[in-house]
Amino acid sequence: DYETMRAFLHSHSYTGNPIGCAVALATLDIFRDENVIENNRQLARCMSESVAHLADHPNVGDIRQHGMTMAIEMVKDKASKTPFPWQERRGIRVYKHSLTRQALLRPLGNVLYFMPPYVITEEQIRHLAQVATEGIEIAVKD
Repeated sequence: DYETMRAFLHSHSYTGNPIGCAVALATLDIFRDENVIENNRQLARCMSESVAHLADHPNVGDIRQHGMTMAIEMVKDKASKTPFPWQERRGIRVYKHSLTRQALLRPLGNVLYFMPPYVITEEQIRHLAQVATEGIEIAVKD
């Protein structure tokens, strides 16, 4: 609900499906055998470094990250953290720009979320950061 800025996102699982369970077990083997966690730590560092320049942007109120999940909050005023009015749909502006640059950046209100797949490359992360930077510049104009 954009008016109240509240959202409940959910999904369904296949916890009772034997094929889904077999795939989950195979995935755990991959995590163990292919050093996925350490690779993700490196990718998470790349994500952080790729958007670090946005910390000083006058319309970026916050950059939050936990592992491979990141959120960049766009605000009208950095000092007071005053948000843009929800009716202006600034996040959608970034989303629309990202589609023109072969990227998909997910907005929830005026917050951009990054939740890339674990197979993403550092080059692709840098591309997403560049597209986000361009999109933020477009979104905060006027």
